[in-house]
Amino acid sequence: MTPRLATPGASGAPAAGGLLWRDALRPPGPARRIVSLVPSVTEMLFALELGPRVVGVTEWCVHPAAGVAPLPKLGGTKTPDLDALRALSPDLVIANQEENRRRDIEALAAELRVWLTYPRTVKEGAALFAAVAGLGASPAVRRRVLAPVRAALARAESAHNAPVRVFCPIWKNPWMSVGADTYAGDLLALCGGRNIFGAPGGPEGRRYPLVDQAQIVEAAPEVVLLPSEPYAFGPGDAAELRELPIPAARSGRIHLIDGTLVSWYGPRIGRSIETLCALLGSPQ
Repeated sequence: MTPRLATPGASGAPAAGGLLWRDALRPPGPARRIVSLVPSVTEMLFALELGPRVVGVTEWCVHPAAGVAPLPKLGGTKTPDLDALRALSPDLVIANQEENRRRDIEALAAELRVWLTYPRTVKEGAALFAAVAGLGASPAVRRRVLAPVRAALARAESAHNAPVRVFCPIWKNPWMSVGADTYAGDLLALCGGRNIFGAPGGPEGRRYPLVDQAQIVEAAPEVVLLPSEPYAFGPGDAAELRELPIPAARSGRIHLIDGTLVSWYGPRIGRSIETLCALLGSPQ
């Protein structure tokens, strides 16, 4: 997707309507009525005590539960009710290039200010969190909320350990793996993993390659991580993989994990790094 850039107004923000691309990961100017179409960004806003500015979210924006409960739900991330969204008169819509559809983003940008996010590394996820804080979080809240994320990122970046081969699927029937140029793939690498399907131009040249059991066995993962979303992997899936002749099965390193740890950036980054580093064998 090649987004069109909005023409900045005198304040540096776009004039009424327009698409703000992630060229500098900077806050897009004042916003008092925010619609978030990105679950992890919704959680960021509340973590930064900007929840009172949020006027609408998607059905997938479930954290924090108490904060989002009273808010209008505007459909799914890929099926938003655009008329209901417009009726809320937001002065900023926050979207994501991967999670939201191009036609919806372009329709909204024709009349509303849209901030299009797309972090593909943990460092970019942390930078986006700081940029969201620029929408109005107080200095005290910024220090309290952002410092643990930055500290966890710095610890992980300074660790030097031999990477372990890891398989992290996101779907089944068919199996679909985390691939190259993805936030989850970068997180695995940061935490001491070598994604067995993470080479650029991997199977089928897809960012989330389709693989089969024979390819999994051949790649010989030493650790398997089975997230709870977007596909809800469970004990039966772990048992199925334990039957395969792979190192992870022999060593008992097949783990069911909270899916938000590998796909939600923002306040979860610190816990994600801590959890995955432990599972992949990288000391903190």
